[in-house]
Amino acid sequence: MSGTPFLLADSVTKRFGTNQVLTRVSLPVMERDVVCIVGPSGSGKTTLLRCFALLEAPSEGRIVMQGVPIATADPDRQVKNAARAVRSDIGMVFQHFNLWPHMSVLENLTEAPMLVKKMPKDEAVAIAEGLLKKVDLADKRDAYPARLSGGQQQRVAIARALAMSPKVLLFDEATSALDPELRREVLLVMRQLAQEGMTMLVVTHEMGFARHVGTRTVFMDRGEIVEEAPGAAFFDAPKTERAKRFLQQFEEE
Repeated sequence: MSGTPFLLADSVTKRFGTNQVLTRVSLPVMERDVVCIVGPSGSGKTTLLRCFALLEAPSEGRIVMQGVPIATADPDRQVKNAARAVRSDIGMVFQHFNLWPHMSVLENLTEAPMLVKKMPKDEAVAIAEGLLKKVDLADKRDAYPARLSGGQQQRVAIARALAMSPKVLLFDEATSALDPELRREVLLVMRQLAQEGMTMLVVTHEMGFARHVGTRTVFMDRGEIVEEAPGAAFFDAPKTERAKRFLQQFEEE
């Protein structure tokens, strides 16, 4: 891996009170990478993602974007300004959609670009309509979230994240609240984004996606990165006992 990482967790430790959730985690993400983070529940995957998304501050270490620190344990003005400047470059898709229920699908997509980026309404609408076509939901522009299936809501959530033109997209178990058929809809959109060169960091239990779409798989356990390998190599030849045990449960299903 040569060159400056696009996004970097640099020796990140995270504590909530006396509970240490991450321990000196270092993870570079290169441009156009699709890094899939796997591991048992409680291994720190979501916390790491939230640190990358600037939703949690590291207790130690730092988050760096294109060589510039954007999060530290005790950020100075320079770091705070850098974080403010790049916040809209980092899009996040959550497990439970988090759509605004009182807004239509179109309004969910146009609100942030108009509010945060001061985009004219007609431009925001045009972008939103294009993105709804992309996720195959053009006919749902005026519907409200409650009238959509879980898979449709998650695809709207992805379109909403894309409406801010992010440089990197973070996915936190984006399919785990969905039944198998709806999962396929969402994974198809994620696969398409990967093929188009979107830089992605994906916390997932979808081992097929990690194997076939991920450029790298990172295995976490107990707040640490235990193992990482390119694409399918992690699945074909895991090096640690912890990774082997973790993968066995998917073979048995």
